[in-house]
Amino acid sequence: MEKPSERIKSLGLVLPPAPPPAGLYKPILVVDQFLYVSGQGPVMNDGSLFTGRVGDGLSLEDGKRAARQVALTMLATITTHFGDLNRIKRLIKTLGMVNCTPDFGNQPLVINGFSELMSDIFGKDHGVGVRSAVGMMLPGQVAVEIEAMFELH
Repeated sequence: MEKPSERIKSLGLVLPPAPPPAGLYKPILVVDQFLYVSGQGPVMNDGSLFTGRVGDGLSLEDGKRAARQVALTMLATITTHFGDLNRIKRLIKTLGMVNCTPDFGNQPLVINGFSELMSDIFGKDHGVGVRSAVGMMLPGQVAVEIEAMFELH
């Protein structure tokens, strides 16, 4: 299997700019052999945010695209604040939050946009970890926010 950095290139992916922290927190934190990534929103390549509410103006597919964009944003944040993506051994845990209407119940399908891209980059075994997917109101009306934990080599 290709290294994560090579896989990103072979898939033709473009990472957006890493967002600056929106409050008093660290974008990433390394403790022992674990890399924790603070909640990330979907930053587009031009620096704008993918906003909206799934079930009210955004479809399930729109939400899934936003979650995929969060994966790219997270990779940009890791690269900017940590460095080499090839030091990541595996994805451990994902918390996916979807800005959606109270009657929308397909949050797991939305967060698949993130999970599928992580699987493509880190492999079916190392790119899939434990996960939660919930609906809530999110800051700045971002469509999706995701935080994650990775194990390092």
